[in-house]
Amino acid sequence: MATLTVEILSPEAALWRGTASALVARSSEGDFTILPQHTETVGDLVSSIVRVDTDEGAVAFAVHTGYFQVGPGDGEGVTLATVLAGVAERTTEIDVARAQVAKDAAEVQLAAASKGDQSDQTAQFTALAALERAELRLRAAAK
Repeated sequence: MATLTVEILSPEAALWRGTASALVARSSEGDFTILPQHTETVGDLVSSIVRVDTDEGAVAFAVHTGYFQVGPGDGEGVTLATVLAGVAERTTEIDVARAQVAKDAAEVQLAAASKGDQSDQTAQFTALAALERAELRLRAAAK
């Protein structure tokens, strides 16, 4: 029988590994689903919620960009899907109050960086990235 093994990795830790029926994520080309016996592939991940469907229910992660790889796993009929995220966290572990504070701070920084004729593009980019991370964390925690 064909099976799918999924692993979610960040530089800090291996966040999750187990058997799944599907991996649902988003790349720069759109949403996609990985199933057992998926063809080998590599791609990027945009900031989004990555969901792993298991027999026990779904496990979700807020992934702030990264890459994924699908290939053969250990043993015959096993497909391995690996998510390599620069920053990722399990949605059930998100500190909502901290995420809201980060969102508010990013909005203030963005407004300050955008003022006047000489707007600071580096500061705008940094503030936009922080705002995107905070908003993703809040969306993920609400699901």
